[in-house]
Amino acid sequence: MNKAELVEELARLTKQPKSACKVFLESFIGAVGQSLKKNKSVVLTGFGTFSVMKRKSRIGVNPATKKKMTIPARKVPKFKAGKALKDMVV
Repeated sequence: MNKAELVEELARLTKQPKSACKVFLESFIGAVGQSLKKNKSVVLTGFGTFSVMKRKSRIGVNPATKKKMTIPARKVPKFKAGKALKDMVV
Protein backbone atom coordinates (compact mmCIF):
# COMPACT_ATOMS: atom_id res chain seq x y z
CA MET A 1 0.00 0.00 0.00
CA ASN A 2 1.43 3.39 -0.93
CA LYS A 3 0.60 6.81 0.51
CA ALA A 4 -2.23 7.54 -1.95
CA GLU A 5 -3.85 4.16 -1.30
CA LEU A 6 -3.56 4.72 2.47
CA VAL A 7 -5.30 8.10 2.11
CA GLU A 8 -8.10 6.43 0.14
CA GLU A 9 -8.47 3.70 2.78
CA LEU A 10 -8.56 6.27 5.61
CA ALA A 11 -11.21 8.25 3.73
CA ARG A 12 -13.29 5.10 3.24
CA LEU A 13 -13.00 4.01 6.89
CA THR A 14 -13.62 7.42 8.43
CA LYS A 15 -16.09 8.73 5.81
CA GLN A 16 -14.02 11.93 5.66
CA PRO A 17 -12.89 13.66 2.46
CA LYS A 18 -9.61 12.49 0.95
CA SER A 19 -8.19 15.98 1.30
CA ALA A 20 -8.73 15.93 5.08
CA CYS A 21 -7.21 12.46 5.36
CA LYS A 22 -4.20 13.53 3.31
CA VAL A 23 -3.63 16.55 5.56
CA PHE A 24 -3.95 14.35 8.64
CA LEU A 25 -1.49 11.74 7.32
CA GLU A 26 1.06 14.35 6.27
CA SER A 27 0.70 16.08 9.65
CA PHE A 28 1.22 12.77 11.45
CA ILE A 29 4.35 12.00 9.43
CA GLY A 30 5.65 15.53 10.06
CA ALA A 31 4.99 15.32 13.79
CA VAL A 32 6.80 11.98 14.07
CA GLY A 33 9.72 13.37 12.05
CA GLN A 34 9.99 16.49 14.20
CA SER A 35 9.94 14.41 17.38
CA LEU A 36 12.67 12.11 16.08
CA LYS A 37 14.71 15.13 15.00
CA LYS A 38 14.66 16.23 18.66
CA ASN A 39 15.80 12.71 19.72
CA LYS A 40 12.41 11.99 21.29
CA SER A 41 10.67 8.71 20.63
CA VAL A 42 7.00 8.38 19.68
CA VAL A 43 5.14 5.57 21.44
CA LEU A 44 1.77 4.42 20.07
CA THR A 45 0.66 1.76 22.52
CA GLY A 46 -0.26 -1.43 20.72
CA PHE A 47 1.02 -0.17 17.36
CA GLY A 48 4.70 0.45 17.96
CA THR A 49 7.51 2.83 18.82
CA PHE A 50 9.38 5.19 16.53
CA SER A 51 12.82 6.06 17.89
CA VAL A 52 16.29 7.24 16.87
CA MET A 53 19.18 4.79 16.77
CA LYS A 54 22.81 5.89 16.77
CA ARG A 55 24.83 3.97 14.22
CA LYS A 56 28.60 3.82 14.85
CA SER A 57 31.12 4.74 12.19
CA ARG A 58 32.44 1.74 10.29
CA ILE A 59 34.70 0.69 7.47
CA GLY A 60 33.03 -0.01 4.13
CA VAL A 61 34.17 -0.82 0.62
CA ASN A 62 33.35 1.33 -2.41
CA PRO A 63 32.00 -1.25 -4.88
CA ALA A 64 33.17 0.74 -7.91
CA THR A 65 36.80 1.25 -6.84
CA LYS A 66 37.13 -1.55 -4.24
CA LYS A 67 38.81 0.97 -1.93
CA LYS A 68 38.11 0.93 1.79
CA MET A 69 36.40 4.01 3.17
CA THR A 70 35.08 5.17 6.51
CA ILE A 71 31.32 5.49 6.76
CA PRO A 72 30.66 8.18 9.38
CA ALA A 73 28.51 7.72 12.47
CA ARG A 74 24.95 8.94 12.12
CA LYS A 75 21.46 8.77 13.56
CA VAL A 76 18.81 6.69 11.79
CA PRO A 77 15.08 6.22 12.43
CA LYS A 78 13.94 2.92 13.91
CA PHE A 79 10.50 1.34 14.31
CA LYS A 80 9.66 -1.47 16.71
CA ALA A 81 6.24 -3.05 16.23
CA GLY A 82 4.00 -3.37 19.29
CA LYS A 83 2.32 -6.57 20.44
CA ALA A 84 -1.12 -5.73 19.01
CA LEU A 85 0.38 -5.02 15.57
CA LYS A 86 2.41 -8.23 15.67
CA ASP A 87 -0.72 -10.19 16.62
CA MET A 88 -2.62 -8.71 13.65
CA VAL A 89 -0.02 -9.99 11.24
CA VAL A 90 0.08 -13.56 12.54
